[in-house]
Amino acid sequence: MLEPEITAEAFSALRQQPNSPLLLDVREPWEFQTAHLPDSTLIPMGEIPSRAHTELDPDVPIVVLCHHGARSLSVTMWLRNQGFEHVQSLAGGIDSWSRTIDPAIPRY
Repeated sequence: MLEPEITAEAFSALRQQPNSPLLLDVREPWEFQTAHLPDSTLIPMGEIPSRAHTELDPDVPIVVLCHHGARSLSVTMWLRNQGFEHVQSLAGGIDSWSRTIDPAIPRY
């Protein structure tokens, strides 16, 4: 099974590949409006239990994103317990992405 977390650098490389993982943003809508990555899917953490099985494909690789990595790791582990085997959390969240990959993404 995949490691529970993926670094911003490793995910950046994956995003360049065909069939890159689905990027699942689990932050709140105001956070998403403040800063988000292109082509990300917003499902706030509190809505994951009610929406995951109808909106996410357990066979598709997923990278989960939050602000600093705690919520996304929690959602990653929950999804894995639900049978989603190809899920990883973006270590350090969007803050890490902004610091190491794309400084144009606002930090908050």
